[in-house]
Amino acid sequence: MERIRHYFEKTTQLTDEDWHIFSSKLTVQEFPKKHLLLKAGQTENYLSFIETGIVRMYLPKVEKDLTFAFAFENGFVSGYDSFLTQKPSHYHIETLTPTKLWRLTYQDLQNIYQETKIGHQIGRLAGEDLFLKKSNRELSLLNDKAEQRYLNLFTEQPQLIKQIPLQYIASYIGITPQALSRIRKRIS
Repeated sequence: MERIRHYFEKTTQLTDEDWHIFSSKLTVQEFPKKHLLLKAGQTENYLSFIETGIVRMYLPKVEKDLTFAFAFENGFVSGYDSFLTQKPSHYHIETLTPTKLWRLTYQDLQNIYQETKIGHQIGRLAGEDLFLKKSNRELSLLNDKAEQRYLNLFTEQPQLIKQIPLQYIASYIGITPQALSRIRKRIS
């Protein structure tokens, strides 16, 4: 739980009272590898901070799933569009490794906004984190070649990327597993 406070205190100062209110709403949950945190058609009720683990977001397809995001420890994960609108998600969120999450429900976040002086800033920081990841991903897809997208992911989380199956990485950077194998051979 202290990782979350440290994350927020990189950009804002929390009073002990505000932290107590915020932290009292958090619940910790551990999930095994390959657990669906959110299924398409379900409404996202959680904003989660990853203490340990790797999570992927993907569109389930008949022929092959389309992975569009990964989330790593010390960051947030949520079907954020569904969370904000409280409407069903169009995608799945799945753990790729055993994962420990600190979770906050939609209603508890609304209460934090009302009860604390810093609540809106906490919500904004979590939302900004998720937005920036999404924005960087979109820009990379538009501007970078597949090899650079792979290198970006590898640079971002070198110790963790080894735990992600290659077919998910290939899907994430928009190429076939065979093309990813060629890229990996070329840069190694």
